[in-house]
Amino acid sequence: MNDKATPFTDAARAAEARPLSAPPAVWEGDTATAKRAAKTTLARLGNLALALAIFVACWIALAAYLDRDIMPYPWEVLPVFVEEMREGDLWDHTVISAGRVLQAIAVAVLFATPIGMGLGQIRVLNRIFSPLIGLVHPIPKVVFLPVILVIMGIGETSKVFLIALILFFQILVVVRDEAASLRPELIQSVRSLGAGRRALFRYVYLPASLPAVLTALRVSVGTAIAVLFIAEQYSTREGLGYYIVTLTWQRLRFDQMYAGILAMSLLGLLLYMVVDVLERIVGRWRRAGELD
Repeated sequence: MNDKATPFTDAARAAEARPLSAPPAVWEGDTATAKRAAKTTLARLGNLALALAIFVACWIALAAYLDRDIMPYPWEVLPVFVEEMREGDLWDHTVISAGRVLQAIAVAVLFATPIGMGLGQIRVLNRIFSPLIGLVHPIPKVVFLPVILVIMGIGETSKVFLIALILFFQILVVVRDEAASLRPELIQSVRSLGAGRRALFRYVYLPASLPAVLTALRVSVGTAIAVLFIAEQYSTREGLGYYIVTLTWQRLRFDQMYAGILAMSLLGLLLYMVVDVLERIVGRWRRAGELD
């Protein structure tokens, strides 16, 4: 039985002969976004590798210039670092220090975020408390360490509280300014839909303030690690500060001392990178309209 040509068969054969259509524009947009993300990631990794190379080069130059036991070369410290992490106590001290910093960050964010949003949107409260914040914020909180130790004791609470106190004011000021800078028309448009103050905090103030919280944390990580180092030198037998000062430096174990310094540096770098990634993810909506 022979097939007869009909309009339907001709159309079918023409469709088979045509090449597949191009992917939708949405796919092209997703591909372009993925390429930009990969390019940005590679650039950041390249910058990190360059920074590490410069740091190691400066370390080698300083060790060669001093030529003393107090400044070993990087290739002398790295094996000690690996050994102390695997078989020594350095890993345990690192975990304890990381736990203290993470607890302090959680406490500071939990209290500073809602208070900052409230001060930023309730002008009466901001007028009342702004002079007090302006007075207390510039004071180095580490000077209160003896007072905190006397009041709270020498346990974990005092060390976590000191770090959280420093982070609290830095987050509070940034979140307050961010909440106060929200456009009035945005708030009015949400209120016109029947949203009350609780809904505004949940759906407007909080999402808008999260990037500010992460920005404050990213800036404050170095300060938190520095205060942790100071706090762990007093009335404790655990933590990187105790390991660096008491267990190694006072006993002239310089290789192990630099291994502890390396561990604390990596802890600060890891926290910085995690917060930086979270800030980019949460604040991606801010850069949605930016051109490459």
